[in-house]
Amino acid sequence: MTKITIFSGFLGAGKTTLIKKLIAEGYVNEKLVLIENEFGQIGIDSGFLQDAGVQITEMNQGCICCSLVGDFGKALVQVLEQYKPDRILIEPSGVGKLSDVIRAVESIDAHDVELDGFTTVVDAKKCKMYQKNFGEFFDNQITYASCLILSHTQGLSQEKLDECIALLRKCNAKAPIVTTEWDQLTGVQLIEAMTQKNTLDDELKALLEEAKKHDHHHHHDHDEHEHHHDHEEHEHHHHHDHDEHEHPEGCTCGCHDHEHHHDHDEHEHHHDHDHDHHHHHADEVFTSWGRETADPYSEDEIKAALEALQDEEKYGVILRAKGIVAGKNGEWIHFDYVPGDPDVRHGSAGTTGRLCVIGSKINEAAIEELFAAK
Repeated sequence: MTKITIFSGFLGAGKTTLIKKLIAEGYVNEKLVLIENEFGQIGIDSGFLQDAGVQITEMNQGCICCSLVGDFGKALVQVLEQYKPDRILIEPSGVGKLSDVIRAVESIDAHDVELDGFTTVVDAKKCKMYQKNFGEFFDNQITYASCLILSHTQGLSQEKLDECIALLRKCNAKAPIVTTEWDQLTGVQLIEAMTQKNTLDDELKALLEEAKKHDHHHHHDHDEHEHHHDHEEHEHHHHHDHDEHEHPEGCTCGCHDHEHHHDHDEHEHHHDHDHDHHHHHADEVFTSWGRETADPYSEDEIKAALEALQDEEKYGVILRAKGIVAGKNGEWIHFDYVPGDPDVRHGSAGTTGRLCVIGSKINEAAIEELFAAK
C-alpha cells in the first residue's frame, strides 16, 4: 500500500517549506518519493531532499493538474513500479485546481494506493487578494482540501487572521485549519491535523467518557458538595451510547469555528425523589460544546471563565472542561476543569486553539459568550 499526500497552494504559500518540515520531523522511516511540478523553475532544494533519502521525480514540462493530467498519471504509475514507496508526496503547480490533481490520482487503479489527504497551504496575508484575483482556482483549492494550513501568520493582526478564517470557512466548513506558526509545531502535530487525528471531536468523545466516569462516582461524595437544585448528581439508568451520534451534517472532522452540539432523542428516566438517598437523579442527556479558535487569551481570563462555570443556574451542570489556547503573552495556556478544581498551566502550542465543555443541561449560548475572547 502506497499512501499519497497532495500539497496544494499558490506559489510562495510555503508548500516546499512545509514538505521539508514534514520529511524531517513527520514522515520518519518512510520510503518517500516526491513528485514536484512547478510551472517554470524547479522550486525545491534537491540537495536537502537527496540527503534525506528522497527520490525526486521532476516534471517541469507543464502543469500536471491541467494540460498534463494524462502524462501525470503515466508518470505516477512509473514511480509506483520503480520505487515502490511507502508514500508519494505530490506538490503540483500553484495555479492548478486541486480537484484535477485528485481526479488524476484516483484514476490510478492498477496499483494499491491510498489517498491520505489533500492539504492546501494558504498565505494568510494574501488570502483575500488571491480569492479576488484567482477566485475559481483559489476556491477550488480550499473547497477540496481535507486540511488547511495557514502560512505567514506571524505579525498578522487578529482581525486579519479572523477575516482569513471566515473566508476559508465559506468554501470549506469542515477541514481542520492550522493557524499556529509552524516553528511552534512539530511535524507530527501537522500530520495529525492533515490526517484528521486528534480532532475536536476526538477530544469531546474522550472528555465525555471522563465526564461519565466522574459523574458515576460523584454521587458518593454528595455530602461534600453542596448544590443549588435537585438534579446535579447523575445515576445511569439508560443504555444510550453518546458516541453513536454524529455531529450535524455528518461532520467527523470537528474543526468548525463554532460550537458543536450532541443532540439526543428523549429517553425515559427514572427519578428517585427519596431524600434518604445521598444523591439525586438528573436527566442523563449529556451535551457538549466545543469550538476551535485562533483568538488569544490571558491566564486571568481563562481562570475567571472556569470559576464562572460553577454557576449552575447560568451554565448548567458542568462536569468537565478542557482546552488549549494561545496566550496573549505568547505562551500557550492549557486548562483542565472538574467542578471546584480548575487547573490552568502553560504548555506546548496546538495547531489552533481548542475549547471543550461537557455537562448536563448546559447552556451553550452562555458558555459561548463566557469564552468569547475579550
